[in-house]
Amino acid sequence: MAESKRDYYEVLGVARSATDDEIKKAYRALAKKYHPDMNPGDAEAEKKFKEASEAYAVLSDADKRRQYDQFGHSAFENGGAGAGGFDFSGMDMGDIFGDIFGDLFGGGSRSRRPNNGPMKGANVRASVRITFEEACFGVEKQLELNLKDECNTCHGTGAKQGSSPETCSKCGGKGQVVFTQQSLFGMVRNVQTCPDCHGTGKIIKDKCPDCYGTGYINNKKKITITIPAGIDNGQSVRIREKGEPGVNGGPRGDLLVEVNVSRHPILQRQDYDIFSTAPISYAQAVLGGDIRITTIDGDVVYTVKAGTQTDTKVRLRGKGVPTLRNKSVRGDHYVTLVVQVPTGLNSEQKELLKAFDQAMTGKNSNEQPKEDIKEETEHGTGNGKGKKKFKDKLNEFFE
Repeated sequence: MAESKRDYYEVLGVARSATDDEIKKAYRALAKKYHPDMNPGDAEAEKKFKEASEAYAVLSDADKRRQYDQFGHSAFENGGAGAGGFDFSGMDMGDIFGDIFGDLFGGGSRSRRPNNGPMKGANVRASVRITFEEACFGVEKQLELNLKDECNTCHGTGAKQGSSPETCSKCGGKGQVVFTQQSLFGMVRNVQTCPDCHGTGKIIKDKCPDCYGTGYINNKKKITITIPAGIDNGQSVRIREKGEPGVNGGPRGDLLVEVNVSRHPILQRQDYDIFSTAPISYAQAVLGGDIRITTIDGDVVYTVKAGTQTDTKVRLRGKGVPTLRNKSVRGDHYVTLVVQVPTGLNSEQKELLKAFDQAMTGKNSNEQPKEDIKEETEHGTGNGKGKKKFKDKLNEFFE
């Protein structure tokens, strides 16, 4: 039997809501701890390194992470390349493994990707509340958000009209500065983001009065999002390139909308199945009959079998939540039938119930005087004119 895989978030030790930077930081620490070159001959360390690398390969990729959040490990079964079905060739590991091996033992300088190149903008997070039914069948919602756009005055440069950004004198336009320091392993060379230009490689002396040198202004925008049928509480919808603007010509980030589903007064959901309870009268439980059950498709009529016991569970096939992969494929609706015990009975109803109990058991449970029982019996078994049968009275009483 194949060994089941651990949850990727558990492997990296991060929450499911972790940011890209938090995932990267967690993997960097694990890679440094368990890399085979740092643990020669340690099979357990090598196993943990591969496990962490596989988790990072998925969670560091926006598309793969979205698929994993929705479908788990099954999203990558029977596909991909490399160990565990993943292709690691497209991953940028330079800055991670550079932290592990670059300049740690020899003082040699390492080559790192400059920070002043094109970079994707930051993701924007928002939330939306929908009803239980909207989560089941999908819905479109409109959000109003403050998003950054390129400044029309400076066209994103951040410089005042008639001027332009200047090359940073501290880093020479590279966006990074290199410094050396003494450590237990000798002289170590470190690369850091330039503190003057903050990695842009440019200095703005005369700032644009409209955007104050940022190159962007905030605009209130209305964005329509399509929430798919079958989405569950806490899941997110990703809208491409609706986040913060990119840096140095990079693409915009994404908009991540977390969906909060309101509770239903009757129905409860577990995965793609729905659960509820339905009350039935004592007469319906004994004699059987039709009842109405509330579902997400509206009320349906269900025929209760005679002799149904309380807490009996029935299954309504295909009345559950549509699946995210195929909305025509749905879960089931499970209903627990609960017999309602009547309260506040009047004297006539009590006598009927006593007579019913005596007819069922053959015993007089309340120990009435025999003459009272006889009188009652004679009253109920006369010539029948104008009198209802006992079964009819019982149905009227309990229904």
